[in-house]
Amino acid sequence: MSFDQLDSALAERRAARLYRRRRTLDSAQGPQVRVDGRDYLAFCSNDYLGLANHPEVVNAFQQAANEYGVGGGASHLVNGHSRVHQQLEEALAEFTGRPRALLFSTGYMANIGAVNALIGKGDAVFEDRLNHASLLDAGLLSGARFQRYLHNDADSLVARLSKTDAVRKLVVTDGVFSMDGDCADLPALCTAAEKHGAWVMVDDAHGFGCLGDTGGGCVEAMGLTMEQVPVLVGTLGKAFGTGGAFVAGSETLIETLIQFARPYIYTTAMPPAVAAATLASLQLITSGQERRAQLARLIARFRQGARELGFELMDSDTPIQPILVGPSDCALALSEALERQGIFVSAIRPPTVPEGSARLRVTLSAAHSDEQVDRLLDGLDRVREVLA
Repeated sequence: MSFDQLDSALAERRAARLYRRRRTLDSAQGPQVRVDGRDYLAFCSNDYLGLANHPEVVNAFQQAANEYGVGGGASHLVNGHSRVHQQLEEALAEFTGRPRALLFSTGYMANIGAVNALIGKGDAVFEDRLNHASLLDAGLLSGARFQRYLHNDADSLVARLSKTDAVRKLVVTDGVFSMDGDCADLPALCTAAEKHGAWVMVDDAHGFGCLGDTGGGCVEAMGLTMEQVPVLVGTLGKAFGTGGAFVAGSETLIETLIQFARPYIYTTAMPPAVAAATLASLQLITSGQERRAQLARLIARFRQGARELGFELMDSDTPIQPILVGPSDCALALSEALERQGIFVSAIRPPTVPEGSARLRVTLSAAHSDEQVDRLLDGLDRVREVLA
């Protein structure tokens, strides 16, 4: 068997400046990291509240590891559902204001599991064009008729909903779009879905912890009910600082997932110590108004400074602050120029984003300081000639 065709595809990706390479992190997550043996000021982590290395979260993990060991040992439905998993599910249900929540080992699995448990052949799924890959894959794998509406465009969604005679209809959207940083217009989308008898599923991976009075994400910030958004998904590896994911909703929804969501049924449970650490981070989130206020202040500081430097920002008030560049080679050159100054920011290129919209994906954390944001702005000022 020859891999010549694969070698050719890899060569094409290198030539187009789209080749991805892994970097090795030699430190804990934080504003200051060590990557490939060099120290950097980092602006490319999803640790939005700075909890991934918080002493209380670390301590909770260590204590639970001593009590429960390291591995989950089995799937939740066999012998892997520990007391601390149950406690976390109950706490997440209370946090989201819903009857129940269900843990998944990853956000990708939560999205695949939820969509494929709810719809199949004879049904229809409607997705925002800029949805995360896990949501798009979930829709394609479901066997339902898969349709994509224009980004954040309720009229485009209505046009598609009005033409379907599917048995079940599911509207799926990110809460905060991971590459643009903007929020879905959930009230308009929910109104459209309700008029056409469709369910709404929101993956609020990047909203939880950051948005809303208590960190409850987009749904809380926009004042929406469980009836309007019956399927709510969140990941725990971003603002929560740990790992895994959950789906929150009604008793019927969660029991349906337990019975029919294959990624839940056939996967080893997350390590109990991760669940215990997440309980600690959840407590910090719910009492974390200062962290959210600090994060909002840093976002405003960065946006003002970047605009003054003439950079093109996207419409985002979230920790995700993309600088739109355009050509992939320019985005990569800009990232490399910052790296030479000891500033670590990822260049995001196709196919992750549409052709011609490569960008620097700057992400801010409550753990950053004013001085660190100013250092990033100074670094951007020095490398502006890359875009000339």
